[in-house]
Amino acid sequence: MRLQRYILFRLAQVLPVAFVIIIINFALIHLAPGDVSIILAGEDANPEYMAAVRERYGLDLPLPQQLLNYLMQIASGDLGLSYRTREPVLDVILERVPATLLLAGTSLVLAAILGTAIGAFVARRPGSALDTSVTSLSISLFSIPVFWLGLMLILLFAVKLRWFPSTGMVTVGGPREGIGRVMDIVWHMVLPVLALATVWLGQYVRLARASVADVLAESYVTTGRAIGFSEPQILMKFGLRNALLPIITVLGLEIGVLLTGAVLTETVFSWPGLGRLIYEAILARDTPIIMGAFIIMSFTVMIASLVTDVLYAALDPRVKL
Repeated sequence: MRLQRYILFRLAQVLPVAFVIIIINFALIHLAPGDVSIILAGEDANPEYMAAVRERYGLDLPLPQQLLNYLMQIASGDLGLSYRTREPVLDVILERVPATLLLAGTSLVLAAILGTAIGAFVARRPGSALDTSVTSLSISLFSIPVFWLGLMLILLFAVKLRWFPSTGMVTVGGPREGIGRVMDIVWHMVLPVLALATVWLGQYVRLARASVADVLAESYVTTGRAIGFSEPQILMKFGLRNALLPIITVLGLEIGVLLTGAVLTETVFSWPGLGRLIYEAILARDTPIIMGAFIIMSFTVMIASLVTDVLYAALDPRVKL
């Protein structure tokens, strides 16, 4: 019952937080420099056409009235229409989400699993040459700009060696269904996943290494060794279990920003996901798409935060909900 009450309490917090997010989102977009109507009508449009465009999109209304109209629209579950394509914003966003989840989700899972395993392994010998080397390498990986790494991977593996495609999610004219289609997508995923996972890998190595090293230095671990537990048993039974708590916290937060974390990578590799959609919408000042995407991402962060807190409490009995 305590867990259920906690979940209901957190869900009740979503509405006021969402309300504030929508207002801030609207204000930031509409107070940004530039006139959307000029982009929609064109710089050479005559005043009559410019006025007609403003009236059509409601841009001639006072800003508070535009905000009120937008809030009423959101309350009815409508995120509006794209300025560019006149398609429903929600449909456009949902069409791009699977590609982003496939790319960023695969990268995040690979980075978390490999990073945790590597960090736990080197934590058994803190201060050793291997530990020092892995720690230095993980810091370097975490410091690499993902767009730079992506460009370098394209130059090496796509342009010079021609092992993988440089852009896109599928081959034009390639297989449209079956295993051929799946393998084609996997082939296109290699470089962008490698770029994203490499950058994320560094922080999981450092996090797991620090967490496991702290646990292995505890007195109850020494007691475990004294009563006959082997080192692999110590690592699995005490080290990894306790190290999972901070890793789950970071993983939960990153799942929340999963939809936005691949913006640069999707742009570099022309991956047809949500990040590239946001980039294109910003260039075109397609404000309904930008605001809709930010609202979806904000809700994702809140839900991921709730799930993380619940998992944290389930793994650690010391945590009180």
